[in-house]
Amino acid sequence: MTKRKVLAIASGGGHWVQLLRLRPAFEDCEVVYASVHAASSAEVPGHRFYSFKDASRKNKLAFFVVVLRMFWILLRERPDVIVTTGSGPALICISLGRLFSARTLWIDSIANCKELSTSGRKAKKVATRCLSQWEEIANENQIEYWGRTL
Repeated sequence: MTKRKVLAIASGGGHWVQLLRLRPAFEDCEVVYASVHAASSAEVPGHRFYSFKDASRKNKLAFFVVVLRMFWILLRERPDVIVTTGSGPALICISLGRLFSARTLWIDSIANCKELSTSGRKAKKVATRCLSQWEEIANENQIEYWGRTL
């Protein structure tokens, strides 16, 4: 039986820390990681790792570079599932991932306790599943709440 391939992707800082906390959920999967800092590969030994430039809505040229990088990663890995805890580049990845028939999960950062993030509002339109770790935020935005697990 072939293991399900998961692309776990997040920007740095808290997004990356939260993503790493999901590792037990991926035990029976082939997991590929991606983040903005190449040095983060040391935190996921034994797994393929891709780095990418960070980008924000303020730098449109950087987003173009990210789109190309995400497309290349997806073309190379062909994941069954893409899981992210957020960032603009991860939003691009899940959007493109749908073109590759990947199921996608957006987990909005637990730091967004007052409102859904800007990327989260966009992700709920493209992700297979979108959730908040705050029940009130999930209810207000008609997304899922699975608990405050990260």
